[in-house]
Amino acid sequence: MTQYGTWVSYGGDARIWLATGLLAVAGGVTLAGIRLPLPVHATRPGPAGRAAMIVAWAASIVAFLVGLTIYVRQYIHAYGLTVVKATPKDSIAPVTFTAVVVTFFVIFFVSRGSLGFGARLVSGAVGAIAAPMIFELPFDLIVLARTYPSIPPDPALSRAVFFVPLFLIEITTLLLLRLSPMVRLTRATFFSFALMLGVFAVWALSGFGYPSAPLPIALNMVSKILAFVTALTLFLPRRPAPQQAPQPDSNEQAQPAEVSAPAGAQR
Repeated sequence: MTQYGTWVSYGGDARIWLATGLLAVAGGVTLAGIRLPLPVHATRPGPAGRAAMIVAWAASIVAFLVGLTIYVRQYIHAYGLTVVKATPKDSIAPVTFTAVVVTFFVIFFVSRGSLGFGARLVSGAVGAIAAPMIFELPFDLIVLARTYPSIPPDPALSRAVFFVPLFLIEITTLLLLRLSPMVRLTRATFFSFALMLGVFAVWALSGFGYPSAPLPIALNMVSKILAFVTALTLFLPRRPAPQQAPQPDSNEQAQPAEVSAPAGAQR
């Protein structure tokens, strides 16, 4: 198993089990996209609900920064600065940053004519920051127990200090999508997310290693782009309702047939 990077790659039967589990989840998501009555519109919270969501999101960021500080101090105490400096270069960050900017502007422009300027800004912002979390939430669940190196004296506690606030950020950020009046779940949302999990499964078969070699880098980039595509499907413009067939004019409606009087009754 490779120990180059920030998590230990999967090997042996663990690769097969991980890939099988991801394919099973992808299949379930695809089936849900086929069977569920879609689209489903997100319920927008009231003023109190919006305030609570934003406070929870901000609090999770503060908790993460505190946990990250503790984690880094323990890391340096155990291994020194040499290991920190030896961390491989992140080659995916430029792709993520570019995708965030593109997502914001795409949502901002496709909402023209349907939303006011402020609502367009909010929609673009929440879509842009939520898109990476569609990737990060399942990704962090996969690498949670395999972060490297382990930090003494209690590696499990150290992981919890780092990951629990991170999961809270990811969940509360996704919940912020409810602030946009455009958001709705469509079949494209389910299919795009299932495709991302399918790429994860291919990545798992290769060990789900750190993106330092060409194949993990490519699979990381493709799956992350699919996460942004999934986010964009939440903001697809609504299709106009099909026009109803024209009703016949009242003057053109059939009139009752005139019945002629019998010849003998005519005068």
